Amino acid sequence: MADIAEKKCPICGKPAAEGLRPFCSKRCADVDLNRWLSGSYAIPARDDEPPVEQDED
Repeated sequence: MADIAEKKCPICGKPAAEGLRPFCSKRCADVDLNRWLSGSYAIPARDDEPPVEQDED
């Protein structure tokens, strides 16, 4: 297994800080949160998928 100190921050690539894992700093954690809130991490959908029908009880 990889040691915790060997893990890299997903934003900048620096070693992760123990209290902020997986980030190295509060700034990188905030950058990641902003990306989530602004929709940068959205999963693209395909328009050619048929609609899902739900059963009614």
